[in-house]
Amino acid sequence: MSPSLHTIAIVLILGTTTCAHGAELPIFDAHIHYNQDVWEVVPPKEAIALLRKAGMVRALVSSSSDDGTQKLYVEAPDLIIPELRPYRTSGEISSWVHDESIIVHVKDRLKKYKYVALGEFHVSGAKADLLVVRLIVQLAKQHGLMLHAHSDADAVERMFRQDPEARILWAHAGYEQPPRVREMLHRYKNLWVELSSRPDIAPKGHVEAEWRELFLEFPDRFMVGTDTFTTERWNVVGSNASSVRKWLAELPVEVAEHIAYKNGESLLTAGFSTRR
Repeated sequence: MSPSLHTIAIVLILGTTTCAHGAELPIFDAHIHYNQDVWEVVPPKEAIALLRKAGMVRALVSSSSDDGTQKLYVEAPDLIIPELRPYRTSGEISSWVHDESIIVHVKDRLKKYKYVALGEFHVSGAKADLLVVRLIVQLAKQHGLMLHAHSDADAVERMFRQDPEARILWAHAGYEQPPRVREMLHRYKNLWVELSSRPDIAPKGHVEAEWRELFLEFPDRFMVGTDTFTTERWNVVGSNASSVRKWLAELPVEVAEHIAYKNGESLLTAGFSTRR
């Protein structure tokens, strides 16, 4: 696919120099979990050491249960940015949208700790209009928090209809393809995208053309992540960061820096620092 005129214009504005020092880019990881089944296998000190060794300057962390996030935050408040996952256990991924006691749990945690977002939670399609999800959207608005949604485009649109001023971080780009992601970014000014678990972005170590055009068009709307949803995923924290740096190095310097860490810092770190 040949680049669009719009993309060419963006390249001319940003410059064509790629990020030659991609291997040195700091990383703001926007998708880390420290779930209960990990705690004994990878103790908090070891987990923090793995994140630092991978060159992470910040990590947005949510866990099942939230006690995992708090363990990491106590260990490294300079590194960990907490978000509140609604799940009390990993087994609530699909049932939480039907369980009103989740709201009691979330309200209790919001009274006890400080967060920058609610999520990452799973909801698709019309389930986003269920009462529990609506209440989560309302709580995010009330407390000035982002929503970190593992959702299809339909569910994201439904949450924006509930609160047009909501701020949503779209996990895995909804597993949607670039044309749909572009459409959503044009439509919703308060939508950001994190790219964890998307090997299709650079399947052979090089950025696919459609994704590259999207990054050049919206350099301030993307973040990267690891998604340590299983114990085994903690083994790839370092290699995932290296892979991300490799394809980021193919982008113009300013674009690579924004996606690697600057977007996360400006959107999430500043918001959290005012809450502590």
